Amino acid sequence: MQIDLPDFALVVLVGASGSGKSTFAGKHFLPTEVLSSDYLRGVVCDDEGSLEATGDAFAALHYLAGIRLKRRKLTVIDATNVQEHARKPLLALAHQYHAVPVAIVLDVPEKTCYARNQARPNRDFGPHVVQRHSRELKRSLKFLKKEGFRYVFHLDGEEAIAATELARVPLWTDRRTEHGPFDFIGDVHGCYDELQALLGKLGYDEAGGHPENRRLVFVGDLVDRGPKSVEVASFVMEAVAAGRALCVPGNHDDKLKRALEGKKVTVNHGLEQSLEQIDALPEAEREAFKARFIAFVESLVSHLWLEDGALCVAHAGIREDLIGRASRAVREFCLYGDPTGERDERGLPIRRDWAADYSGKTNVIYGHTPIERAQWRGNTINLDTGCVFGGQLTALRWPERTIVGVEAKASYAEHPQPLREAEAAKSPFPSDGGAPAPREYPGVGERLNLADFVGRRIIETRLGGNITVNDGNAAAALEVISRFAAHPRWLAYLPPTMSPVETSKTEGYLERPEEACAYFVKNGFTELIAQEKHMGSRAVVVVCRDQAAAQRRFGAESGETGVILTRTGRPFFDTQEQTEALLSELRAALTETGLWDELKTDWVILDSELLPWNAKAQGLLRGQYAPVGAAGRVALSTARELAEKANLPELAQRLQERESCVGAYQEAYGRYCWSVSGLSGVKLAPFQILAVEGRTLLEQDHLWHMQTLARLAAVSERFVATQYQLVQADNAEQVKELSAWWDKKTEEGMEGIVVKTRESIPVRNSVASLRVQPAVKVRGREYLRIIYGPEYTDPAHLSRLRERGLSGKRSLALREFSLGIEGLERFVRREPLRRVHECAFATLALESEPVDPRL
Repeated sequence: MQIDLPDFALVVLVGASGSGKSTFAGKHFLPTEVLSSDYLRGVVCDDEGSLEATGDAFAALHYLAGIRLKRRKLTVIDATNVQEHARKPLLALAHQYHAVPVAIVLDVPEKTCYARNQARPNRDFGPHVVQRHSRELKRSLKFLKKEGFRYVFHLDGEEAIAATELARVPLWTDRRTEHGPFDFIGDVHGCYDELQALLGKLGYDEAGGHPENRRLVFVGDLVDRGPKSVEVASFVMEAVAAGRALCVPGNHDDKLKRALEGKKVTVNHGLEQSLEQIDALPEAEREAFKARFIAFVESLVSHLWLEDGALCVAHAGIREDLIGRASRAVREFCLYGDPTGERDERGLPIRRDWAADYSGKTNVIYGHTPIERAQWRGNTINLDTGCVFGGQLTALRWPERTIVGVEAKASYAEHPQPLREAEAAKSPFPSDGGAPAPREYPGVGERLNLADFVGRRIIETRLGGNITVNDGNAAAALEVISRFAAHPRWLAYLPPTMSPVETSKTEGYLERPEEACAYFVKNGFTELIAQEKHMGSRAVVVVCRDQAAAQRRFGAESGETGVILTRTGRPFFDTQEQTEALLSELRAALTETGLWDELKTDWVILDSELLPWNAKAQGLLRGQYAPVGAAGRVALSTARELAEKANLPELAQRLQERESCVGAYQEAYGRYCWSVSGLSGVKLAPFQILAVEGRTLLEQDHLWHMQTLARLAAVSERFVATQYQLVQADNAEQVKELSAWWDKKTEEGMEGIVVKTRESIPVRNSVASLRVQPAVKVRGREYLRIIYGPEYTDPAHLSRLRERGLSGKRSLALREFSLGIEGLERFVRREPLRRVHECAFATLALESEPVDPRL
């Protein structure tokens, strides 16, 4: 005998003590799948035979079963379960977590059970116990189905038990092995002509076939209200039967089925039109259609889980905790949504907005509630754009994530609430038949949940694997980001920290370019680019082509066309007016250079430096660097004069040297400061285009970024072109030339250079993990006085500083870089704001790790 067992089920073994339940479980299930009451007695009191511990053992069993079912894991209960009161809480767990309840009855003669118990330790009870179990088992057999078990398998006798084989089968909703490309079609409601027009636009023939083997997926509500419900239903039934389409039931389809079965239903909301159209068919055709439609809707499952779990389609939507599960409650939710039981002033059911709180990874495609246009909310999209009410019939192409639609030929029914205002009557669909489905952010429906950002978190990244954020770091980030940061909708990216080069052995130097080249050669990268390191403040710039683009893509408020952020996510300027003024100049430069059209985008995210340093670091200068310089000059000058008067020439000489070091310190930070008032004197030096609509630009190498962004400096003095040199790191002559350039430029006041692999991401293929630093900084000898103090070049100090450890800094740099790229990739894939924001949040959280800030 073969038992086809749903792969997500609560399997309750039913049998007298000694019937072989544990042996059966050990043969057919993984040890982790089985929860044994005997074993849990031992866990709670060290004695598997202790009846006194039964209550605690079953409390543990029910708790663990609940956790496994919550995680959608098949769970087997190994206990006698011969009494209804023992099975009742197990059935309640199955219903709570929408698991299929299965009973497997092991029916073994009493004498066999008794003999087995006699041979086992801790089973010294008499035959009356087995007799009682057997009586209760016989009494239960005819009631198991009525109690709520979906499947009951009665294995009568030892031979039947021994001959039984189990086969795991996916739940009927679990179609994860089915892959696209798919075209999801919104609620048709009998609009057959519009359906054919849409299919033609999508490239399908009249039978629903596609030359590229794409498949249609209908979100339900094929019938009612429209003029050709029979034609629509017939087309879909034939396409599904031929394997060209998939379909889930809508509430209107289900209601028509029940009406055709002769069940009592209220004939309204368009059902009357469908029944009239069916009644108008010739009798033989009418009866054949009825039988076929009833069987078709009966065969449809509540929802379909597709594409390795990346997609789910359900007529009215589905909560994350219901995906891939099966119960009457799941089917009701998929058909009707989440009604409160109340009705609004128009008599329509009031439903909870499940999509507003949806935070799952699976993309949910649904319909049911007509809206003006299809739009993403988190990972959900509603495709019911009210064709039958005069709106459009909409399709979502997957994996392209584009919307295609056609206008309704007429308004076939009147909806209690207009779908659109008069000024919004223009179709959102472009003439070329496809456009990215808009995904809108907070203020348009998506909310962030505090629970997603507190406590210990693990972030999955493509480049860095799983990155852990400890609860203390998360608390620190929450403090900063909630009080000072820009609105989360703008935080698609925060820049990573950067590791310095290995310590140089060259006399008088802590860092030099030769070590940077050697590091990359050692790790297999020889084509490098060395970029000027501007002495300013890191700035991430998000600029949109216009206000409409900012609102559409970022959910911007009125007057916002972008943002300029510090590396901790704070607005760079104190007023929005200053921000918009600089963005306006950047927008004009992008227009003049033709980059908007060249990049095919209406928004850009740039990584850059904003100059001068004191534009943002004025407080740091006044509170830290300037006082050190002034106090040092005064103190050392006075001490030197006293030493000279005391005729202590050696001390005076030493104080003179220290005074010179302080002077060099003051000169070092003074080079990077100049007078600014408002935007007067402010410069922006962009060095990388991070992302545009639909893609990151990280496939472009750094040379492309340098050359492209230099065009901005050519049209406006506001922008600074970054100097750079290409270096073949295994060529000694080119390394020598780089070092000479670095010496010259740092002596002239350049902060230093950043040495990077020429490619933007130093991995050998798209799935490789990041192991090599994407960039290392080589700071100038004089600039390092600001970091390590005026006298750091003293040989004794240099000797001590050469012992600095870089491992912590480098680990941090790799993790933050991986998070930054992950956030950008999620953003351009139009993932939910929560998923994008957690990467920026984690980057900021890692900044509170205890790493030497001078590195």
